[in-house]
Amino acid sequence: MSAVRKIDAPVDGPVKAVVFDVGKVLIEWDMRLLFGKLIAEPERLDWFMANVVTHDWHFEHDAGRDLAEMVAARKAEFPGHDHLLDAYATRFAETIPGNVPGSHEIVRDLSARGVPLFAITNFASTFWREYRATEPLFDLFGDIVVSGDEKLVKPDARIFDLAARRFGHDPQAMLFVDDNAANIAAARDLGWQAHHFDGAEALRVDLAGRGLLD
Repeated sequence: MSAVRKIDAPVDGPVKAVVFDVGKVLIEWDMRLLFGKLIAEPERLDWFMANVVTHDWHFEHDAGRDLAEMVAARKAEFPGHDHLLDAYATRFAETIPGNVPGSHEIVRDLSARGVPLFAITNFASTFWREYRATEPLFDLFGDIVVSGDEKLVKPDARIFDLAARRFGHDPQAMLFVDDNAANIAAARDLGWQAHHFDGAEALRVDLAGRGLLD
């Protein structure tokens, strides 16, 4: 086993709460998993993901754009892809293949030690409700700020400010865990402690260094 690199050393004072991102920190997520089932030709799949169901277009739904409106507009823009766009709207669960290895265990261990847990996620409201109903892990969280509900998305400073007010802790007393470098930079600029997620093993080492885990 390779050595674990300790990152984000605890230099900003004690952490009173841990705030998680969801996608690619707690759950795996890849839109190609769904459309790879529906588009056999690799070249056509690449074109579809680059032009029709793009990350930027999906991000609009995370930011609160109405699902029915955006799908209808996309169908008009790209005729002949109706069944694929309908799949985007109705089969989102198939873009989540499972949990990020080791992350759920960390959440449970923190909860068992009485560490307050929260989350800030860029997640469309419709899709979040569908997923949340299947995952009891989030019963351990005191509150979850969902971008689609708030119509604010990371790395916008306003979603971090909203989260700090709702979570009831000063940013300096919270550790924010996210895989996205822009989100990490935004949080740090606002005074949050932060861990740039690159696997559960390194996160566990960092949390232990902060006295939150053994």
